[in-house]
Amino acid sequence: MSTELKYGKTKNFINGQLVNSTSNRWIDIYSPLNGEVISEVAMSSNEDLNKAVNSAKKAFKTWSITPIKDRVQVFFKFKNLLEKNMQELAELVQEENGKTFGEAKAEVEKSVELTEFAVSLPQLVQGELLEVSKGVECRTERVPVGIVASIVPFNFPSMVPNWTIPNAIALGNCMILKTSEAVPLSAMKIAELLKEAGLPDGVLNIIHGDKEIVEAICDHPEIKAISFVGSTKVAKIVYQRATSNLKNCLALGGAKNHLLVLPDANPEMTAANVTASMAGCAGQRCMAASAMIAVGETDHIISKMVDEAKKIIPGENLGSVISKVSKDRIESYITQAEKDGAKILLDGRNTIVKGKEGGFYVGPTIIDFVKPNMSVATEEIFGPVISIMRTNNIDEALAIENANPYGNAAAVFTQSGGAARYVADHASAGMIGVNIGVPVPREPFSFGGWNDSSFGVGDITGKSSIEFWTKLKKTTIKWNSEASINWMS
Repeated sequence: MSTELKYGKTKNFINGQLVNSTSNRWIDIYSPLNGEVISEVAMSSNEDLNKAVNSAKKAFKTWSITPIKDRVQVFFKFKNLLEKNMQELAELVQEENGKTFGEAKAEVEKSVELTEFAVSLPQLVQGELLEVSKGVECRTERVPVGIVASIVPFNFPSMVPNWTIPNAIALGNCMILKTSEAVPLSAMKIAELLKEAGLPDGVLNIIHGDKEIVEAICDHPEIKAISFVGSTKVAKIVYQRATSNLKNCLALGGAKNHLLVLPDANPEMTAANVTASMAGCAGQRCMAASAMIAVGETDHIISKMVDEAKKIIPGENLGSVISKVSKDRIESYITQAEKDGAKILLDGRNTIVKGKEGGFYVGPTIIDFVKPNMSVATEEIFGPVISIMRTNNIDEALAIENANPYGNAAAVFTQSGGAARYVADHASAGMIGVNIGVPVPREPFSFGGWNDSSFGVGDITGKSSIEFWTKLKKTTIKWNSEASINWMS
């Protein structure tokens, strides 16, 4: 069977080489576009993890003391290789994740931007030096944490690994990357390009697996810091397990992002932005618009949203969801909302794309007259579905947003600067948008939410990531034995 697979069997990447797992557990990798099996991946064992850690430990001795100006030269070359291989990388993301080609290409372009930030790190971690007393100097510098791990999800096979790989490694760490078992192929190509860019063997190691290997990473005594991106349920478990083992951990969870639409919002811009936020990447992103709060009389905008959403065609400008299980789960939320009394304005259930009948597609779905206690209003659906709740004023809308346990994003659509400022000040979310449906910060600003969307200190990208991936070392120096002695010296 394996000889017929388009990408063969997906191996681990340890010490710069493709390595067979010691495990006998294999799972199929499906392309969500058509349901075909394109590869198989092994569920790694503790023995595999130990090999990866030993490789990283050996590489760390040299990599950690390599000057940062030299380390970032790898990422200068890596950036060029990402651009050179843009087409192949985008096609790979599309095939294993189900995005449209345009969305896949945009994801790789974001990876380029993340790498560009990493090459600027020498200008951001210079440290400080001050003569604090006659003949006495104090110096601070950022040093790497050691061996670190990054556990990444299925929804961005290229971008999310590049949230952590360039910064963590440029800052001198050696990394164990644990891919999503659903989309391991893009990460393997990233490893190949980094090796081509000159990254020494052992600095980046990739292992594949499921719950068992995640638990092993959380427990491994040589791993000092872990980043995680995934569901809130699992993020909490990873954070608790990692920190109970005295590791640094930053675990990003799910979201239920609320978009407040006011009557004075520009109808065309609002309709286009909200539907794009809802349906982009098939709704499989933690910054997607999932809940809209219509404040006052907004029927004219909702009508335009339906018109805009009808332009989104599965298999053309709307990609698939990741699996049959996801498709069934998303459609069950829509069915439950209908049973609970909500009105389906546009129904994406039972979508089949001609020529791709085996694919996992859900059409754009707009649900109106949703009550705040319905499951579609409170739970993360992770599909191209938006639930509309109606309120009389901004404070009622903010009360709904504030009651939501998540805190990734919130947005407001209005032409009133005062109203926009009021929502920005009172929404309980780490990333705020004004007339922007997906308020993702661009580098050097950092990505990170609040509440049940993030566990740990700091953010995963941008300047805020520096503190997570490094330790602060302070050195006090005295050379002048003739200097007068006081309480500081």
